[in-house]
Amino acid sequence: MSAIAAPVDWIRGASRVWSRNFESWKDFALASLVGTLAEPILTLLAIGYGLGRFVNPIDGQPYVAFLAPGLIASTAMTAAAFETTFGSFTRLTEQRTFEAIVKTPVAVEEIVAGDIFWGASKGALGGAFVLVIMAFLGLVNSPVAIAALGVAFVVGVMFGALGMAYTALCPSYTFFNYFFTLVITVMYLFSGVFFPLTGLPDWAVAAAQFLPLTHAVVLTRTLTTGVPSPDLWMHAGVLVLFTVGAFWLATRLIRRRLIR
Repeated sequence: MSAIAAPVDWIRGASRVWSRNFESWKDFALASLVGTLAEPILTLLAIGYGLGRFVNPIDGQPYVAFLAPGLIASTAMTAAAFETTFGSFTRLTEQRTFEAIVKTPVAVEEIVAGDIFWGASKGALGGAFVLVIMAFLGLVNSPVAIAALGVAFVVGVMFGALGMAYTALCPSYTFFNYFFTLVITVMYLFSGVFFPLTGLPDWAVAAAQFLPLTHAVVLTRTLTTGVPSPDLWMHAGVLVLFTVGAFWLATRLIRRRLIR
């Protein structure tokens, strides 16, 4: 296989897996969308407009305007992680879909990529919906806000890969409680979605830098508000590094579970 042909085959195989998941999803798309989109909408209404009435402006903007950009990133994270944990685990163990696909010319790496990109697509869709709601409410103040969708997709790839890596290690659905409680919920609460990290003690600010969602929230907030961040490229670089590492880990662990 030539160096040029290999990436082409990888993309072709991954796209076939993505298409297979999309065709399966279409039958229950409405229910899936309700589950993905209801949480950020309710959060925006209850916390942004409800609790936000009692919160002083942050950096000169109302609390709902501070909160909304972070929801783009957190929605992408949650949707992608859910798909590559419960969804991928079902395809891996209950339906044995991965086992069937790997007997075809599609390689393990392509199966993993297709599943992760499918989760990322759902995450980006959720992020896009939040961005549309923000625009409707007049909370978008920058013409480059559309680039936040690219950030949402990268976040989806990263957390989709983390979910896939965890799935490769899980013996049953019950173990996903640990992942969502100790990883996803911690990211959701302590990555700057709901409050500025600058007001925390130095050790807490330093600890938050090890949470990849922190860097995604900075990016989405910068892109949608138009308020520049001096460390924008640093945050983007950290996000890419986390994503590449998670993708590599997911591929390695799924291969070890499938190929015995």
